Amino acid sequence: MATMTELSSTGGESKYSQDVKVDEKLIPRKVPGLCSTRYGLALIVHFCNLSLITQSIIMYITMVAMVNSTDHQSQLNSSTEGLPVDSFGGPNNTPKSLPAVGSGLGGQFALWEKWGPPHERSRLCSIALSGMPLGAFTALLMGGFCSQALGWPFAFYVFGGIGCVFCLLWFVLVYDDPVSHPWISNSEKEYIISSLDQQVSSSKQSLPIKAILRSLPFWSICICSVSHHWLLNILIVYTPTYISSVYNVNIRDNGILSAFPFLGACVTGILGGYLADFLLTKNFRLITVRKIATVLGNLPASAFVVAVPYFNSNYITTITLLTISCILSQLCQAGIYINALDIAPRHSSFLTGVSRQFSHISSVLVPNVTGFLLSQDPEFGWKNAFFLMFAINLSGLIFYIIFGEADIQDWAKESKLTRL
Repeated sequence: MATMTELSSTGGESKYSQDVKVDEKLIPRKVPGLCSTRYGLALIVHFCNLSLITQSIIMYITMVAMVNSTDHQSQLNSSTEGLPVDSFGGPNNTPKSLPAVGSGLGGQFALWEKWGPPHERSRLCSIALSGMPLGAFTALLMGGFCSQALGWPFAFYVFGGIGCVFCLLWFVLVYDDPVSHPWISNSEKEYIISSLDQQVSSSKQSLPIKAILRSLPFWSICICSVSHHWLLNILIVYTPTYISSVYNVNIRDNGILSAFPFLGACVTGILGGYLADFLLTKNFRLITVRKIATVLGNLPASAFVVAVPYFNSNYITTITLLTISCILSQLCQAGIYINALDIAPRHSSFLTGVSRQFSHISSVLVPNVTGFLLSQDPEFGWKNAFFLMFAINLSGLIFYIIFGEADIQDWAKESKLTRL
């Protein structure tokens, strides 16, 4: 990875307006910060992620109304529940399947191979990925109201139209690299190219599949992603069911209360990216920063969920614990979810796509395992389900702490071609 010399602190200028030497090349003094092409690109990807997630979730919000169109009003009230727990539920009203939301997000990481300076990747990726929880917030908050006021087809018209707008913005404003972008400033172009000089090459290499399959750092990302998605699936689907069964209050019928944790998660994801880059400026090792973000996004969040059954006499405390857990879980955006850019920037799009798809194993296992536990022991089923989630989450986290790396792997370097 490109290294950065100590930054001078003269004149109160930001660190990005100073002369920075990266790989023995001097980056221009006046480099745009937030009002720059690369941050604009992150914002466009943010809204594209928002559109993708809203269109995925809105399908499940309106599913009941689509299937049972004979009683629109009553079914539209049910459609605000967000996910198809009631329409596809098994025993004890537990879902038989969960939506694999976000399965096509791996390709966006190819952009940051050529657009993301190493010491800014955490914040750029976090800004882009934060569109996912914001999309969940938007769909849960507005989907039910839109269906009730205009009818369920208009939910698709509205969110589909928004997606078309962002699609047009993507085609017009997004380019493969800074060199081909027509409106980027020369100073920012030189800044990005210089910072990526030792990481990005125009030459093409075949994908080293066997080397990737033998890579423990790659598998640590996949396994930790599975364990973290297990936590997310519990938070999104089963905690509302838990509250409904314990307090006889279906919080999914309250759009604001259901959506609020995802708004906080969006903010936390962005702040986590800035915190990660801040730690890098304080001479923290990159792998240390990635592991800190991953630990904070896994361990406290899963511990709060485990604590929920022990506070079942206090509704406010339960809601608070679940909200904090949802918010903290997004700190992983600056950890495992961008770690592929560190270990193999040339192949990060492929690695991220594979790890994302691999993580959806939890979408298959969670409803079956949790549903079985609840059907076998209604009294202690929730504790068993939450403790199992904690054990799986902790196991994946430990595996990542032991085997996770942030150095570019030998099989990902241009100078060392892997013959398989």
